[in-house]
Amino acid sequence: MRAPIFQIDAFTTRRFAGNPAAVVPLEAFPADAILQAIAAENNLAETAFLVPDGEDYRLRWFTPATEVPLCGHATLASAAVVMERLEPGRTSVVFHSASGPLTVNRIGAGYVMDFPARLSEQIAPPAGLVQALGAEPGEVFANSFNYLAFFENAQVLRGLSPDMPAVARLDRPGVIVTAPEEENGEGNYDFLSRYFAPAKGIPEDPVTGAAHCMLTPYWAHRLGKTSFRAFQCSRRGGEVLCRLRGERVELEGSCVFYLEGEVEI
Repeated sequence: MRAPIFQIDAFTTRRFAGNPAAVVPLEAFPADAILQAIAAENNLAETAFLVPDGEDYRLRWFTPATEVPLCGHATLASAAVVMERLEPGRTSVVFHSASGPLTVNRIGAGYVMDFPARLSEQIAPPAGLVQALGAEPGEVFANSFNYLAFFENAQVLRGLSPDMPAVARLDRPGVIVTAPEEENGEGNYDFLSRYFAPAKGIPEDPVTGAAHCMLTPYWAHRLGKTSFRAFQCSRRGGEVLCRLRGERVELEGSCVFYLEGEVEI
């Protein structure tokens, strides 16, 4: 069986930046083992699989190692595929997923995703976290998805070189690190972040929508406002516009098509 495949750089307006995702539209989902094998073969942070569901689509996401319940950049890429290739001219789509229905609207040259907010609670640094990161954060928050470590100094954040096997041994799938941008930072961002998830087969994810579902309510409480311009300062880097809307988070970004072809399954 042949199926179309698209590779897209998400959360960026220029090629070779942001976070690359593969999107594979299908008529029906094959066995999970096949989906996982395709994602491992692609060896990108995420491969998204789309199946039509009436006027909507069902959406699943796989890293090279596992299926995940939510992925922002691959949802952004999937919306671009639907609205620019599968159904040109369409301006809105609903994806049915393990995290419930996710609506994406086209706005100008970008897309706005409606995601669930991920609240967190402050905790004492868990055993092994400081050693794994190689630096001591000012405070640590947690939910069932990730740890979030806050640093006062953006240069410390940028300079982190975590012990990835140690990060993988922590009792959360990933670690978000965040800091305010430098006082004279050129980007005029409200906050910076990085995301480490070696347990999911992603040592450092370039730009992570799901992480911003946790970052947005955290920074809303910290700064006392609800709209943010954020930058994930990985090697590739990417920009995310974030808005807190009650128990939901709006994440806005752009996409650039890189590759279009077919896979043999």
